[in-house]
Amino acid sequence: MIQRIQTLFLLGVVICMLGTLFVPIWTKSDLEINKMMELTAFSLNTYEGGQQTESKTTIYLAILAIAAAASAAYSISQYKKRYVQIKLGALSSFLMAAFLLSGLYVSSQTEKIIDPASQGEYVVGYYFTAAALVCNLLANRFIRRDERLVKSVDRLR
Repeated sequence: MIQRIQTLFLLGVVICMLGTLFVPIWTKSDLEINKMMELTAFSLNTYEGGQQTESKTTIYLAILAIAAAASAAYSISQYKKRYVQIKLGALSSFLMAAFLLSGLYVSSQTEKIIDPASQGEYVVGYYFTAAALVCNLLANRFIRRDERLVKSVDRLR
Protein backbone atom coordinates (compact mmCIF):
# COMPACT_ATOMS: atom_id res chain seq x y z
CA MET A 1 0.00 0.00 0.00
CA ILE A 2 2.51 2.68 1.09
CA GLN A 3 5.06 1.59 -1.52
CA ARG A 4 2.73 2.67 -4.33
CA ILE A 5 3.43 6.15 -5.67
CA GLN A 6 -0.25 7.10 -5.76
CA THR A 7 -0.46 6.50 -2.02
CA LEU A 8 2.25 9.11 -1.49
CA PHE A 9 0.42 11.56 -3.74
CA LEU A 10 -2.84 10.94 -1.86
CA LEU A 11 -1.00 11.49 1.41
CA GLY A 12 0.21 14.78 -0.04
CA VAL A 13 -3.41 15.72 -0.76
CA VAL A 14 -4.38 14.99 2.85
CA ILE A 15 -1.48 17.01 4.26
CA CYS A 16 -2.04 19.98 1.95
CA MET A 17 -5.79 20.14 2.53
CA LEU A 18 -5.40 19.89 6.30
CA GLY A 19 -2.67 22.53 6.06
CA THR A 20 -5.14 24.98 4.52
CA LEU A 21 -7.07 24.90 7.79
CA PHE A 22 -4.19 26.49 9.69
CA VAL A 23 -2.83 29.16 7.34
CA PRO A 24 -4.38 32.22 5.65
CA ILE A 25 -5.74 31.86 2.13
CA TRP A 26 -5.96 35.52 1.06
CA THR A 27 -4.97 38.90 2.50
CA LYS A 28 -5.43 42.51 1.51
CA SER A 29 -4.23 45.61 3.28
CA ASP A 30 -4.53 49.35 2.86
CA LEU A 31 -1.76 51.21 4.65
CA GLU A 32 -3.40 54.63 4.23
CA ILE A 33 -6.35 53.78 6.43
CA ASN A 34 -4.45 51.09 8.38
CA LYS A 35 -6.98 48.38 7.53
CA MET A 36 -6.35 44.73 6.66
CA MET A 37 -8.53 41.76 5.69
CA GLU A 38 -7.53 38.12 6.01
CA LEU A 39 -9.40 35.09 4.70
CA THR A 40 -8.87 31.75 6.44
CA ALA A 41 -10.76 28.50 6.11
CA PHE A 42 -12.85 29.40 9.15
CA SER A 43 -13.36 33.18 8.93
CA LEU A 44 -12.89 36.45 7.09
CA ASN A 45 -11.28 38.82 9.57
CA THR A 46 -11.02 42.59 9.36
CA TYR A 47 -8.28 44.38 11.30
CA GLU A 48 -8.01 48.12 11.93
CA GLY A 49 -4.99 49.48 13.71
CA GLY A 50 -3.83 45.97 14.58
CA GLN A 51 -7.09 45.11 16.37
CA GLN A 52 -9.67 42.71 14.97
CA THR A 53 -12.86 44.66 14.35
CA GLU A 54 -15.03 42.23 12.40
CA SER A 55 -15.17 38.51 11.72
CA LYS A 56 -17.46 36.71 9.27
CA THR A 57 -17.64 32.95 9.26
CA THR A 58 -16.47 30.98 6.23
CA ILE A 59 -16.90 27.57 7.79
CA TYR A 60 -18.01 26.14 4.44
CA LEU A 61 -14.40 26.48 3.26
CA ALA A 62 -13.23 24.40 6.21
CA ILE A 63 -15.91 21.80 5.54
CA LEU A 64 -14.82 21.51 1.89
CA ALA A 65 -11.16 21.17 2.90
CA ILE A 66 -11.91 18.52 5.52
CA ALA A 67 -14.16 16.60 3.11
CA ALA A 68 -11.46 16.62 0.41
CA ALA A 69 -8.85 15.42 2.90
CA ALA A 70 -11.19 12.73 4.23
CA SER A 71 -12.02 11.40 0.76
CA ALA A 72 -8.31 11.24 -0.11
CA ALA A 73 -7.53 9.48 3.19
CA TYR A 74 -10.30 6.97 2.58
CA SER A 75 -9.02 6.44 -0.95
CA ILE A 76 -5.65 5.39 0.48
CA SER A 77 -7.32 2.56 2.38
CA GLN A 78 -9.15 1.36 -0.76
CA TYR A 79 -5.96 0.33 -2.58
CA LYS A 80 -7.41 -3.05 -3.63
CA LYS A 81 -10.44 -1.41 -5.27
CA ARG A 82 -9.06 0.80 -8.02
CA TYR A 83 -12.47 1.80 -9.41
CA VAL A 84 -13.47 3.07 -5.97
CA GLN A 85 -10.18 4.96 -5.77
CA ILE A 86 -10.84 6.58 -9.15
CA LYS A 87 -14.32 7.68 -8.04
CA LEU A 88 -12.96 9.03 -4.74
CA GLY A 89 -10.26 10.87 -6.67
CA ALA A 90 -12.91 12.53 -8.81
CA LEU A 91 -14.84 13.48 -5.67
CA SER A 92 -11.69 14.94 -4.10
CA SER A 93 -10.98 16.94 -7.26
CA PHE A 94 -14.52 18.29 -7.23
CA LEU A 95 -14.28 19.29 -3.55
CA MET A 96 -10.91 20.99 -4.04
CA ALA A 97 -12.19 22.86 -7.10
CA ALA A 98 -15.21 23.97 -5.06
CA PHE A 99 -12.83 25.14 -2.32
CA LEU A 100 -10.74 27.15 -4.80
CA LEU A 101 -13.78 28.68 -6.49
CA SER A 102 -15.40 29.55 -3.15
CA GLY A 103 -12.17 31.19 -2.02
CA LEU A 104 -11.99 33.14 -5.27
CA TYR A 105 -15.60 34.26 -4.89
CA VAL A 106 -15.18 35.42 -1.30
CA SER A 107 -11.96 37.26 -2.10
CA SER A 108 -13.46 38.94 -5.17
CA GLN A 109 -16.44 40.12 -3.11
CA THR A 110 -14.22 41.52 -0.37
CA GLU A 111 -11.92 43.25 -2.88
CA LYS A 112 -14.57 45.96 -3.11
CA ILE A 113 -14.47 46.78 0.60
CA ILE A 114 -10.90 48.08 0.91
CA ASP A 115 -9.42 50.21 -1.87
CA PRO A 116 -10.98 48.64 -4.99
CA ALA A 117 -8.09 49.94 -7.11
CA SER A 118 -5.52 47.64 -5.46
CA GLN A 119 -5.65 43.88 -5.34
CA GLY A 120 -5.22 41.46 -2.47
CA GLU A 121 -2.80 38.60 -2.62
CA TYR A 122 -3.30 34.88 -2.38
CA VAL A 123 -1.03 33.34 0.21
CA VAL A 124 0.05 29.90 1.39
CA GLY A 125 -3.40 28.37 1.97
CA TYR A 126 -4.47 28.99 -1.60
CA TYR A 127 -1.29 27.44 -2.99
CA PHE A 128 -1.64 24.44 -0.65
CA THR A 129 -4.98 23.72 -2.30
CA ALA A 130 -3.50 24.10 -5.78
CA ALA A 131 -0.68 21.70 -4.83
CA ALA A 132 -3.22 19.24 -3.44
CA LEU A 133 -5.17 19.38 -6.70
CA VAL A 134 -2.01 18.59 -8.69
CA CYS A 135 -1.14 15.71 -6.32
CA ASN A 136 -4.65 14.35 -6.69
CA LEU A 137 -4.47 14.48 -10.48
CA LEU A 138 -1.14 12.64 -10.42
CA ALA A 139 -2.51 10.02 -8.01
CA ASN A 140 -5.48 9.44 -10.30
CA ARG A 141 -3.15 9.03 -13.26
CA PHE A 142 -1.12 6.37 -11.48
CA ILE A 143 -4.26 4.58 -10.27
CA ARG A 144 -5.53 4.39 -13.85
CA ARG A 145 -2.11 3.14 -14.98
CA ASP A 146 -2.29 0.34 -12.39
CA GLU A 147 -5.77 -0.55 -13.60
CA ARG A 148 -4.57 -0.78 -17.21
CA LEU A 149 -1.65 -2.96 -16.09
CA VAL A 150 -3.96 -5.35 -14.23
CA LYS A 151 -6.28 -5.59 -17.25
CA SER A 152 -3.36 -6.34 -19.58
CA VAL A 153 -2.12 -9.10 -17.28
CA ASP A 154 -5.64 -10.58 -17.13
CA ARG A 155 -5.75 -10.70 -20.94
CA LEU A 156 -2.59 -12.78 -21.04
CA ARG A 157 -4.10 -15.54 -18.87
